[in-house]
Amino acid sequence: MKIINIYTNSFKGLSQESWMLALVMLINRAGSMVLPFLGVYMTDHLHFSIENTGVVLSFFGIGSVLGSWIGGMITDKIGEYKVQYLSLLLSVPLFCLIPVFKTEVGVAAIILAQSIISETFRPANSVAITKYAKPENITRAFSLNRMAVNLGFSIGPALGGILSAISYEFLFFSNAFAALSAGLIYIWFFAKRNRLAKVKAKKVKEAIVIKKENSPYRDGKFLIYCFLCMLFSICFFQLFSTLTIFYKDTARLSQQNIGYILGYSGFLIVLLEMGFVQIAEKYFSLAVTMLLGTFICGLSYAMLAFDYSMITLVISMTVLCIGEIWTLPFMSTITALRSGKNNKGAYMGLNGISFSVAFIVTPYLGTMLAERFGFNALWIGTGILASLVAVALYFTVPWMLGDKKDRV
Repeated sequence: MKIINIYTNSFKGLSQESWMLALVMLINRAGSMVLPFLGVYMTDHLHFSIENTGVVLSFFGIGSVLGSWIGGMITDKIGEYKVQYLSLLLSVPLFCLIPVFKTEVGVAAIILAQSIISETFRPANSVAITKYAKPENITRAFSLNRMAVNLGFSIGPALGGILSAISYEFLFFSNAFAALSAGLIYIWFFAKRNRLAKVKAKKVKEAIVIKKENSPYRDGKFLIYCFLCMLFSICFFQLFSTLTIFYKDTARLSQQNIGYILGYSGFLIVLLEMGFVQIAEKYFSLAVTMLLGTFICGLSYAMLAFDYSMITLVISMTVLCIGEIWTLPFMSTITALRSGKNNKGAYMGLNGISFSVAFIVTPYLGTMLAERFGFNALWIGTGILASLVAVALYFTVPWMLGDKKDRV
């Protein structure tokens, strides 16, 4: 009963806006069923070579970097409301245009454009979370949003598999419909709230002298923090690249069993995230939470160097999920705490870039190390790097935040 109470209490106190932002994210991410099937679409339907397919897919990561930068910059200029609904609505025609392009250059160009537009949504959404969440609930609001992302990614690939079996064009159009639905729901709920928030902000600006705030790109402490976030992401993002190759080639799992383990991870995040975040908020400082979460993620990979029986694979994935819960939502909270009132978008965008760069680097780096030195060396190296990053974050976070720990 105590565990149940902790879990139910973790959802209490969250604002209506936080729940609606999570719903919009759920619809949007459940509709993001294209990405897992782009590789298959290009090799199977367009008959691209595997090498050229990999090059084309890298443009998604490049677009993610550009989108995070642009999204952070324009969010501070025109507001998170406009950036979010424009990102969602402009994604609609771009999804519909993907099947029009048949060459490597054409597909790379449309994927780059679609990725840039879609990823401008992320820093704006993070700013909206900090705007509408109560200060004491900021990390739980980020966790609720992440829970929606994980639930969406659990639903999306399953729907994508069904739809792509019917028609790839149907898959892209369904993605467009999901983005349109998320955009219209967002506008319907937040249009009035955004107007009221702008009136309130204008009154505050008239009453006080606004302090000019620095760019995050000149914030040395924050740049160090983002570099550590990138190193952590390089470790963590093995989940989306080399880990599945390891499951197939070394652990000899069928594609069905690989799907079960990945589905289990998404379900576990949805089940545990809010409760584990509340435990961390209640008993740990931000520095200790980051230390534990990052170290645990590294440990989950290091385990695989010594055994890869099914029970070990499940335990490793469980440990990885717990580490992820105690790391990723708190990274967003720390970013919000470091930023000022009028440059949150730029800070969120720069932090997003650190993840996007890792998304580009990790597949190449991980597969290269696995091929040259073997998976055992890769997993031990990942564990060592994550442990070093954990210690660095433990000292960097309080050094960077100073007296901002309890203020957003």
